Amino acid sequence: MRSLTPIFTVLRAVALVVLVVAVAACARNGAGGVGVGNTPGGGAPGSQQEFLVSVGDRVFFETDSSSLTPTAMATLDKQAAWLNKYNQYRIMLEGHADERGTREYNIALGARRAAVVVNYLVSRGVNQGRLTSKSFGKERPVAICNDISCWSQNRRAVTVVQ
Repeated sequence: MRSLTPIFTVLRAVALVVLVVAVAACARNGAGGVGVGNTPGGGAPGSQQEFLVSVGDRVFFETDSSSLTPTAMATLDKQAAWLNKYNQYRIMLEGHADERGTREYNIALGARRAAVVVNYLVSRGVNQGRLTSKSFGKERPVAICNDISCWSQNRRAVTVVQ
């Protein structure tokens, strides 16, 4: 029986060459690294992409709560700074809840979550006239399963730059 070692050696060499070429191509066009405007993902300064990638568009809440966590406040501080710098955008704050509870309860909870984010951004200097809010309750989950790992992703407020 013939040894397969030479074949695997050739395949490994070909794979290494392909990897080196791919990395070089990414380095030339900015993929996966710092792109246009020195922001990850290529978002130009002041673009919606920059907001999404560099600042973050969502904050999360504890179960049955509309109180901001320290992590949420840190994200909202970055959002406020960006929104004050680029004031040409209108902003929609979406409130969301996990699947537990009634539809009506979760609509109200989502509304409270969106409102607390609006109030926080206004307290950080964002013009209230630029902000609107809407609650989706449990109607737009980003993760679907009957587990805390999904519920925690769905308990959120999303800042949509329009």
